[in-house]
Amino acid sequence: MSSLNEFSRKKTANLWPITVLRVYTGVFFLKYGYGKLTNPDFADGLAGFVSGNLEKCFGFMRAFLESVVLPNSALFGFMVTWGELLLGVCLILGLATRYAAIAGAFMVAMFWFTKGQSLLDAQNHDAIWFVILVTLAAVHAGRVHSLDAKLAKRYRFLS
Repeated sequence: MSSLNEFSRKKTANLWPITVLRVYTGVFFLKYGYGKLTNPDFADGLAGFVSGNLEKCFGFMRAFLESVVLPNSALFGFMVTWGELLLGVCLILGLATRYAAIAGAFMVAMFWFTKGQSLLDAQNHDAIWFVILVTLAAVHAGRVHSLDAKLAKRYRFLS
């Protein structure tokens, strides 16, 4: 039994790079979400951002942006702000990590599609964050050094 515990301890110790990536990603989104929260003009800025990208966005996004996002820019400003804040907190704490990473990947994919940048565009940071978030979801980044690891026995959906 002690060899099994030693194996688990070594396995956990070797996963520290995933923890660093998870926490760094969380700090990034927390920082930018907080910046949006403290900016009273963010919803107007979001509307300007969307309007400015209508000609460049991916074709399938244009109707959605024009008919849903722009008329409801305050709601979408709220969702982006709190989405980034909650994503950051969840990733830092390692709480509901997989779900947070999937929701975050969806959110940054929408930013990416709105900007209309190609996958290999050097300025496409959204594609990079998308890949990072999908990776964090796929490798169960919440299994180690996290609240998910502590709560998984009680709440199976976190494992």
